[in-house]
Amino acid sequence: MRWMDPTLKFSMLLMLLGLISILVNASHLKSDFGYCERVVKKWAFSSLDQEVKEDRHTLQDLMFFLHVPRTGGRTYFHCFLKKLYSRSLECPRSYDKLRFDPSKPKCKLLVTHDDYSMMSKLPSQRTSVVTILRNPVDRVFSTYEFSVEVAARFLVHPNLTSATKMAGRLRAKIRGVSTLDIWPWKYLVPWMREDLFARRDARRQRHSDDVKSNDSYDMEDMVMPLHEYINNPIAHDILHNGATFQVAGLTNNSYLAESHEVRHCVQQYKILGEHVLQVAKKRLGDMLYVGLTEEHKESATMFANVVGAQVISQRRASNMSMGSVTHDKPEQSSSFTDSEPEDNDHQNSTFHQNAGQLASTDDGEVTKGNMTVEELMGAYEVCISSLRKEQARRRTASLKRIAPANFSKEARLQVPEVVLQQIRSLNNLDLELYKYAQDIFAKQHKRTMEKLVTLERRESMFNDSHGAVLCKVFLLAMSIILLLFLFFLFVNARRTSKVKI
Repeated sequence: MRWMDPTLKFSMLLMLLGLISILVNASHLKSDFGYCERVVKKWAFSSLDQEVKEDRHTLQDLMFFLHVPRTGGRTYFHCFLKKLYSRSLECPRSYDKLRFDPSKPKCKLLVTHDDYSMMSKLPSQRTSVVTILRNPVDRVFSTYEFSVEVAARFLVHPNLTSATKMAGRLRAKIRGVSTLDIWPWKYLVPWMREDLFARRDARRQRHSDDVKSNDSYDMEDMVMPLHEYINNPIAHDILHNGATFQVAGLTNNSYLAESHEVRHCVQQYKILGEHVLQVAKKRLGDMLYVGLTEEHKESATMFANVVGAQVISQRRASNMSMGSVTHDKPEQSSSFTDSEPEDNDHQNSTFHQNAGQLASTDDGEVTKGNMTVEELMGAYEVCISSLRKEQARRRTASLKRIAPANFSKEARLQVPEVVLQQIRSLNNLDLELYKYAQDIFAKQHKRTMEKLVTLERRESMFNDSHGAVLCKVFLLAMSIILLLFLFFLFVNARRTSKVKI
């Protein structure tokens, strides 16, 4: 060994140190994984061990609409739930957990982006949960587009400082809850707002508004490209697998003290995500209703027949027990605004305040005791048409601020497959949960259709039997009339014969 070349001795020493370092790091990683595995399993076991309701298909005293962002939940809120529940029955300040008070008398409806951990604040055995899920790839697109759309409304200001100050002043004056108060937009919109102003400042510095790309989702001169957006740490923490974390109660907006640690472990070790997925599946399976954004018509019909019918039945029973229908006292609206007011044309109006007026000009009419499911669906169709027109108008106005970028279904087709595949990979848990939701939806849809067919048959049989009874009564009446007529003729004939004699 003493005759060994010094260079060779140094190389062997480095190799030995490298091997030791690898072994130490491997041991450290194994230790970290082991700790994370115990944390996640402990949480999952306690979550799965919760008692299941005896009949999850029966509406309980309180309905919790767990609104997964960008699934169409706002439409259900305005066009279904506000038709079924008066303001006095809404839990205070839905979409604003800081002021949420579940102890309010007669609180029957909670609609919020808060995750499933909200159940820790609710009477779980007297609460029914409903939700809607969307294809994860489409939901990522929609979240990206909406983040940019709302942030673009601030570009009327000369600079970011001015926009931020104006937003703060206006938020204090707005009646209701602003988008910037609501998860996840309170994180995503300011992030996009800052980015849009930075890109606008860069264009001004080079004295050019020329945009090199014609791909709306990869137009870096104007707006953050989609591929950059999905790889940002903020998107990793909030957006990806967001539906699964929300249903599991593990968002960064969770009420659970251990949620951050569990979520961090799952994000660090993807294999542990299976435990979170199982909890989310169980909770989804225990819900009163699970809709699908893509199956819009069928989902709406099923909501009306599964949820709406039970709410109507409960309201009728409540009104009968009270002896008369009470008139609701006006309260502060729990609806929220779609964005901050953007300019003089819009400073006195917001999307949801306008939408609420379009959807129902008279809140008292939504709780009529004689409302039927058919009438509910009719009101829904009228309401959704108004909402879509208003939403399209605001979207068009916002996207003009970042022209030529123009988000659309056609523009999405230009997004490279490698980006789409990355979105799928980053949302692997959501993809599995969505497939599970599709199975639940198919079974519930079949069950609902079977019930409707049974009801139609009963009504048909009743109508047939009712018709048969009416027919028999008619024949009997005609027989009696005929007998009376014959008797009358017989009596007259006898009188006539006596007169002749």
